Amino acid sequence: MPTMAEVRTARLSNRALQRRALHAVAAFEALKGVAALIVLIGVVDLLHHNVQHLAIALIGRFGLRPGGHASSLLLHYASLLPGANLQAIVLLALGYIALRFCEAWGLWRDRVWAEWLGALSGGLYVPFELRHWLHRPSAINAAVLIGNLLVVVFLAYQLWQRRRGR
Repeated sequence: MPTMAEVRTARLSNRALQRRALHAVAAFEALKGVAALIVLIGVVDLLHHNVQHLAIALIGRFGLRPGGHASSLLLHYASLLPGANLQAIVLLALGYIALRFCEAWGLWRDRVWAEWLGALSGGLYVPFELRHWLHRPSAINAAVLIGNLLVVVFLAYQLWQRRRGR
């Protein structure tokens, strides 16, 4: 039978492991915010160019079939970008970026509200990721789904542990 000191040491070790996992999730959320900021800057920069011409150049550069699926998608979205509501795109993107950075800060600082935010926002994506994986099964889509599920389950477990500890 373990002594009280051994039980206390095991609890501290478990808590340190959970804290490291929480920091990893926080870093991942911050990375998503940085990636969204880079994409936003790229989209805004694209508006100053002939997007249709750039899409055609990309198709040629990567040797895509002109009538293929990827080429059609690229040309379709290239034609939508010049008419897009830039203000709405920027505001939505900045909101998403702010949300990711706030969540990352809160998770890093071990805040309950950030665990709730992460579990709920991550849980919202699961049905869409599952549907996407069912329609286009691939290792990448499976990894995204499993990774998101792991984060949501971990954060839900953290919340459950907090509630149980009270």
